[in-house]
Amino acid sequence: MLGTLTELIHYFMGLFRSRAALQLEILALRHQINVLQRQRPKRPTLRHMDRIFWVWLSQIWPRWKHALVIIKPATVIKWHKQGFKLYWKRKSRPMRPGRPRVPQEVRDLIRQMSRENPLWGAPRIHGELLKLGYDVGETSVSKYMLRPGGPTLITT
Repeated sequence: MLGTLTELIHYFMGLFRSRAALQLEILALRHQINVLQRQRPKRPTLRHMDRIFWVWLSQIWPRWKHALVIIKPATVIKWHKQGFKLYWKRKSRPMRPGRPRVPQEVRDLIRQMSRENPLWGAPRIHGELLKLGYDVGETSVSKYMLRPGGPTLITT
């Protein structure tokens, strides 16, 4: 008796709602029926597209929570937050981590200049490389310079 009365109240409330809101509710209920029919004997599992559908529906329809039967509204909100985190995680990741590599030609030139001019430091060699048209940082120059008096350091 209570179920019939509830259905009757929903019917009369539906008469006063807009056509778009009714169509969205019908779409939401049909989607849930399709999910349940896909997996009759076992617990219903939602696919990735099902989750995207509910997140999208929650954004455009204010009464989306009232049409949910097989999942909780908090679950849809959690999916939306996870999607938002994933979007910004991918958006903010660097293309290539770390400093770009110095070409072998420039590394050899730095070693040659530091061997032939032992009194020059990294700032002087850096300035000379800039005059020659090589765009390399001073810290990279000091990294690839030969160390005075010690064994030669070969880094690749």
